[in-house]
Amino acid sequence: MRRLLHYLKGYELETVLAPLFKMLEACFELLVPLVVAAIVDTGIQNADVPSIWRQGGLLVLLAVVGLASSVTAQYFAAKTALGYGTALRRDLYHHINTLAYAELDGIGTPTLVTRMTSDVNQLQNGVNMTLRLLLRCPFIIIGALLMALSISPQMTLWFLLVTALISAVIYLIMRVTVPRYHQAQSMLDKVTLLTRENYVGMRVVRAFSRQKDEVEDFTATNDALKRLQTTAGRISALMNPTTYIIVNLGIIVVLLRGGALVDAGTLTQGQIIALISYLNQILTNLLRMSDLVISITRAVASGIRVNELLNTKSSMPDPANAGARALAPAAGAPAVAFDHVTFTYKGAGAPSLSDISFAARPGQTIGVIGGTGSGKSTLVSLIARFYDAGEGQVSLYGHDLPGYPFDQLRTLVGVVPQRAVLFTGTIRDNMRWACPDATDEQIWAALEIAQAADFVRAKPAGLDEKVDTAGRNFSGGQRQRLTIARALVPRPGILILDDSASALDFATDAALRKALKEKTRGMTVFIVSQRASAVQRADCILVLDDGELAGMGTHAELLRSCEVYKEICLSQLSREEVEQTV
Repeated sequence: MRRLLHYLKGYELETVLAPLFKMLEACFELLVPLVVAAIVDTGIQNADVPSIWRQGGLLVLLAVVGLASSVTAQYFAAKTALGYGTALRRDLYHHINTLAYAELDGIGTPTLVTRMTSDVNQLQNGVNMTLRLLLRCPFIIIGALLMALSISPQMTLWFLLVTALISAVIYLIMRVTVPRYHQAQSMLDKVTLLTRENYVGMRVVRAFSRQKDEVEDFTATNDALKRLQTTAGRISALMNPTTYIIVNLGIIVVLLRGGALVDAGTLTQGQIIALISYLNQILTNLLRMSDLVISITRAVASGIRVNELLNTKSSMPDPANAGARALAPAAGAPAVAFDHVTFTYKGAGAPSLSDISFAARPGQTIGVIGGTGSGKSTLVSLIARFYDAGEGQVSLYGHDLPGYPFDQLRTLVGVVPQRAVLFTGTIRDNMRWACPDATDEQIWAALEIAQAADFVRAKPAGLDEKVDTAGRNFSGGQRQRLTIARALVPRPGILILDDSASALDFATDAALRKALKEKTRGMTVFIVSQRASAVQRADCILVLDDGELAGMGTHAELLRSCEVYKEICLSQLSREEVEQTV
């Protein structure tokens, strides 16, 4: 947790001034009952109107100065808390972006969202409450007891008894409610998970008419969260009435016992009023202390969760951080080489890739084909170093892949993922995602290759056409072509098309493959597809079957030597088409 205190750096002065001004406000608050007692005992009892006005003016002065102190303290506390939350979110977001896919897969998106939002807000509120109340409340409670002791040591015993009873009630209620608040925070993760799943998979849910089932699942989880929070809220709701009953009973005792002392001449009427005021101050600040403890407890629980995330180390650190420099391509080396590579996802029972070896020369087009779950996307993810191989070696241009600084690697390898993702902004903004200085000529050249130039020209604003969230104002095929163009703009040495033409018709797909062949000379292109027609003209085709390399060669060679590839072709092409190429 000490690490989280580091985010108060830069707000040291505010961190000191906020509680100091709150202490100043508390001092003025403790003086008020004494002034009221003086008004009653001196002004009212003696009918001394000038004294009443003087003491009344002093009360107004105490109120004004106390208000100014309170506002100043609130300002410094809010400034510190907001600055703390902003710095923590910034570093947390930056840290998440440094984590490898292996860590992100294990943590999960809903947990990341909850910790970035709800947990950081809890910490921010905890800092705010601590600066405002941590010193003020105990100071007023102790100060009120001491002031009562100075007025009447005998009555102070009743004060101590009432304070002890109120403290016991608050402790018991908090002991029951705090664990439930922790459970509610964890339950919030589940609600976020279901919300995200339904949002992302909305079309699937509707396609299978599962709206009712999903609503029932969400309602059940949401109701469980509601029951948990309601139970905690009902128990917490007992705090005010219980403590006020105890205080009012204490006031009755003070009035009864104090009345007898007033008759005996030991106490004055004004002092009785002051004692009651101090008793109310003790109650009020004990309740605030309970709120503070609950807030701090929630903040500590959230801090542990945030700290766990910040302490999660990336299994794939950037070599540039260790002083690695850009690597020059080795003369005559293959663009991509796999040497007996085996890879297993974290927690998986079996490898997704087993003993894969091949080499791709610069300028070659490599097709990757296989059934669903055969490891196609996993193979190209290793080339982009989204994951590191468990066994064996992956190298680019003669150098081991982990030796490349990430900045250089991302310029060498362009990736078009299965799911076409566009970002809010304009088409030009999206095209410059990997190359901020790209000219319009470069962008149009990439759009021509990706077969996207025609529909972009047809847009009223051309390259300045707005892109909605996730590109919802474009069709699936248009999004795929734009993502292909985006990867082509910086002219990477290696281009990976991970089933990125699945939404294209056969004519557009064929035109795209032809343009890639003719206009990307020198670029090594990996085409991942389940369509035999998409890879049959590749210079080399890798056939994957259950994570193993079942065959490697040209279309004609594989039809003669690889049964897996032949079965794929026969399932998609006519026998005459297949026999013509054998």
